[in-house]
Amino acid sequence: MIYLILLIIALIALIIGSYTDLKTREVPDWINYSLIFLGIGLRLLHSVLTNEWMFLLEGIVGLGAFFLLAMFMFYAGQWGGGDSKMLMGIGALVGLGIDFNHMPMLVIFLVNLLLMGAVYGLIWSFVLAIVNWKKFYKNFKKINADAKFVRRTVMVLTIIILILAIFVKGIPLKVSFLGLALVTLLSYYLWIIARAVEKSCMYRLVNPHKLTEGDWIAKEIKVKGKLICGPKDLGIEKKQIKQLIKAKVKKVLVKDGIPFVPSFLIAFILTLLLGNWMKFLF
Repeated sequence: MIYLILLIIALIALIIGSYTDLKTREVPDWINYSLIFLGIGLRLLHSVLTNEWMFLLEGIVGLGAFFLLAMFMFYAGQWGGGDSKMLMGIGALVGLGIDFNHMPMLVIFLVNLLLMGAVYGLIWSFVLAIVNWKKFYKNFKKINADAKFVRRTVMVLTIIILILAIFVKGIPLKVSFLGLALVTLLSYYLWIIARAVEKSCMYRLVNPHKLTEGDWIAKEIKVKGKLICGPKDLGIEKKQIKQLIKAKVKKVLVKDGIPFVPSFLIAFILTLLLGNWMKFLF
């Protein structure tokens, strides 16, 4: 019963977080911190009442494991602070069980998240490209033209793989080489598309009064030679926003990230519905 309550809390929080992330590109801190406190707090209460301390340990291990993952994704510039904190809260609620006979639910969720995150990111990028087609196509052509060395290298690798596919024996091996050639070629164009989408669709000028804590600043802002904020900050702070307003800075270039929390929700629902689907592959 307690585990069901924890899962329901996680599901409700992901629904709310997905809504706010899509609407405002933010996930309120009160949601994320509540998940962490509820996850550890309810597990502690259950452990005290039942003397099952492993239940509490699973929540702490889940929180710790997803803390490390969240920090990596945050400092790699892939997720914002809200996404990272939400992931930590899910880790505390779901917990990471140490059972070598069964795949832990948190691991299944992580696999689903990686798969759904990739698909979700691609779909979101393609939608942005279509909506902003003129700007996207202009940047796509420029980036593709500037990447002559990379493009030629990819083409040479693709041709080499295709030649090898002719000489290898066996249909399965030939198909594998053809698939590798296709993946090599597609990887280049997906990279160009991602860069073109970023340049044409993910930057906007914002009045400092409309900035919110955690916004990614795309260009350094200096006032009288003193740096106030910039890309290295990985999210602007409230005191920096106040400094910009005080200095009467008119516009700040902000980079918008993809709202990833909805992909967390999709992955979580798939985990609840399908369970360990990977056992059917092996």
